[in-house]
Amino acid sequence: MRIRRAGVLPIAVAALLTSCTTAPDEVRVGSKKFTESVILGEILAQMERAAGVAAGHRAQLGGTQILWHALLAGDIDMYPEYTGTIRADILHLATGAPEASLREALARHGVAMSGSLGFEDRYALGMKARDAARLGVRSLSDLRAHPKLRLGFSEEFLNRPDGWPAVRTRYRLPQADIRPLDHDLAYRALAAGDIDAMDLYTTDAEIPYYDMVVLDDDLQVFPDYHAVVLYRLDLAQRAPAALRAVRDLEGGIKAEEMRRLNGRVKLERVPERAAAADFLAATLQIAQEPAAEGRARRVGRAVAEHLSLVAASLVTAVVVAIPLGIAAARRRRLGTAILALAGVVQTIPTLALLVLLIPVLGIGAAPAVAALFLYSVLPIVVNTMAGLAGIPASLLESADVLGLSRRARLYKVELPLASPSILAGVQTAAVINVGTATLGALIGAGGLGQPILTGIRLDDMRLILEGAVPAALLALIVQALFAWLSRGLVPRGLRLRPES
Repeated sequence: MRIRRAGVLPIAVAALLTSCTTAPDEVRVGSKKFTESVILGEILAQMERAAGVAAGHRAQLGGTQILWHALLAGDIDMYPEYTGTIRADILHLATGAPEASLREALARHGVAMSGSLGFEDRYALGMKARDAARLGVRSLSDLRAHPKLRLGFSEEFLNRPDGWPAVRTRYRLPQADIRPLDHDLAYRALAAGDIDAMDLYTTDAEIPYYDMVVLDDDLQVFPDYHAVVLYRLDLAQRAPAALRAVRDLEGGIKAEEMRRLNGRVKLERVPERAAAADFLAATLQIAQEPAAEGRARRVGRAVAEHLSLVAASLVTAVVVAIPLGIAAARRRRLGTAILALAGVVQTIPTLALLVLLIPVLGIGAAPAVAALFLYSVLPIVVNTMAGLAGIPASLLESADVLGLSRRARLYKVELPLASPSILAGVQTAAVINVGTATLGALIGAGGLGQPILTGIRLDDMRLILEGAVPAALLALIVQALFAWLSRGLVPRGLRLRPES
């Protein structure tokens, strides 16, 4: 019974962490993990605050499905999206479905769509200008004559029905060397000559920067991709001023302006918050917000968030896994089942597990803590079992001769003797958690993964190191901490080394 009650702790702690991160009356703006979406999310959040609405921006939350399900669950209240994506990837409607049908289908989910923000950002394919000229490639149809071209595509473009599947079928393209690549990394791969063509967003600032040519979609495969805002219908009652701010932005951003904003962030290294503030000051006369926090403060906040994820998951894992290890050591069949279940969880890729937990726990700290907890169970259970199984039978017999009860023998003899092995399992789990917790940034959990993701997106090594170096130092500190803890938790006789 004690183990069963302990099993709910990860969910309870995670839910508590999540509830503490956002005020209940705050309008939560989300954005995807590419620069344009982050900029638009920041513009929306600043407009909300200028209108007197308490607003927060949960940036870089991953791809379309994560944002859509977060919106449905109420974890966010609005986010920037594109009509082509809404048709193909969210509602699964026909390419030519009119906007009226989009609005009707969205309303059935409790979601509404704003008018166009003023620009389109379509999919396209692009090549280096010199390569396209050398090969005589000007349109997508011209690609048929070059079957050996190496293509690098983002995961969404590669799998979405309005992406590569539609292009390949409509143009009858023969290319077989296709490499899944993060969109931002694909530009670097193209510059290095590792790929010959890639998918683009037509407002990408990198197109002129890398001297690329956008191939003509001569058969008009790609649908319209007007930038819009998706928001929850209940905002009309909860925060009407928030909707007025969204309407004020409609038609306010032209494609050239969006491309310029993308360039300021990606090429000039201007923070998204500053680029958004400058745009709002210049176009809507909205006063600029105070400057973003400094690096030291930013790193300190990320470290604190990271430690909270690791601590919450590790504490709950210890509470659950040690009793499971004791039960597994005493009952062979139960132990086999426990190890099998924990082993299966350990094989699930971290990103997949985080996504699987989102429908149950939402986004933010809760699914990250739950995932880290699940990954921590196996090493602690295994080491607890090994420590108990390795106790010499003579010592257990001595305890029985002394008349100790089974409970007293466990606490006074078995656990102290097994403590080096148990502590090693907890240490292993802690070090794993420090590294794995960086992926929590993909679902809004914050921590040291946030600067790493931003650095990868912006090709900024300083930001990558801002997250990677503290994470590595935390892992070293954790190891040193457990070495110190072993002096107090492990009986002195078990720490003494035999003389040679």
